[in-house]
Amino acid sequence: MKKSVVLGIAALGLAGVASLAALAQNPIRVGLAFDAGGKQDRSFNQSTYEGAQRAAKELGVQIFDFEPADPSQVGSGIRKFAEEGFDLVIGVGFANNPAITQAAKEFTDVKFAVIDDVPGEGKLPNAVGLVFREHEGSFLVGYIAGSLSNTGVVGFVGGMDIPLIHKFEQGYKAGAERAFAARGIKGKVLINYVGTTPAAWNDPGKGKELATSQNRQGADIIYAAAGASGLGVKDFVLQKRCLKASELPAGVKFVSDNFKDVPKYAAYNQACAGNTRPVFMIGVDANQNYLGDTDRNPATLNHVLTSMLKRVDQATYSVIKNVKEGAFKGGVLEFGLSNNGVGYALDEFNKALIPQAVLNRLGTLRQQIISGALKVPSAR
Repeated sequence: MKKSVVLGIAALGLAGVASLAALAQNPIRVGLAFDAGGKQDRSFNQSTYEGAQRAAKELGVQIFDFEPADPSQVGSGIRKFAEEGFDLVIGVGFANNPAITQAAKEFTDVKFAVIDDVPGEGKLPNAVGLVFREHEGSFLVGYIAGSLSNTGVVGFVGGMDIPLIHKFEQGYKAGAERAFAARGIKGKVLINYVGTTPAAWNDPGKGKELATSQNRQGADIIYAAAGASGLGVKDFVLQKRCLKASELPAGVKFVSDNFKDVPKYAAYNQACAGNTRPVFMIGVDANQNYLGDTDRNPATLNHVLTSMLKRVDQATYSVIKNVKEGAFKGGVLEFGLSNNGVGYALDEFNKALIPQAVLNRLGTLRQQIISGALKVPSAR
């Protein structure tokens, strides 16, 4: 088992934090229990870890983490943190909810949090659920995809086929369809899932296979909400680079050339001469825009169009800060567009890809969603 928590405080593996002397000076200890994918997935788990590291730096708390090789063993890490009397134990991912709920009922002096679920149905005073309005942020990136697709076909690759990821799917689909309608084209949103078990979060090979299939159906922009499996979508996009007119399936044609004025890198020009259009991924959770850079030059074409930001880093930091300041409350904390809990990434890697007119429209749509004038679907 890969882990960094064992019996005894003196033997606990530290996630880049302080000595026992510092521990005595500042007793706030936070345990992170990761699920499938691990803290280096460059997505959901890594964003959580980065939020905790920010808390360690700015608030002086001590961060410990537990990464089981087998997700079924994560409960033992949660229990060990509780037995050691940690101030806060965070279960990273909905799969940790049962273990967190059980531990919260047993260890009432320890505070607990679950990301993406609500422990004890929100009725435990020492446990809080950190949940997100993922459909709102997904609507915005879907609108970007629908506005800029050169084929009128976009894709969605989800990880585990569950209601949580349906929120990403439905928001994205609604945003893309709204953009297609605004353009006066009959667009299409392709939807596939990696699997139905937790293994779906960590299967880049399957993610790449699904991206390949969607591209063959004409998708030139693919949104990956699949944890580490999304890295397979990224690999496909970087290898494919572009979609050629000769590869388009029956019934699909190029309807625009939205990126013709974006400077291209040398390998793209060589591989994608003639009647072609670039292909893109949309990242998720963390800002993954940098993953689309092929030549270490943000000014040239980048293959990650944008990323749907799910600020698990901010949520993690916030709940740790609440514990530090004695403001922790059980129940539910929800993060959406209204409190910047979700959004989309715009930086040096993609600022040349998204026209100002689209950005202006996104601002209007964002305000309509916050006000309630625009209802974004969250379920099928």
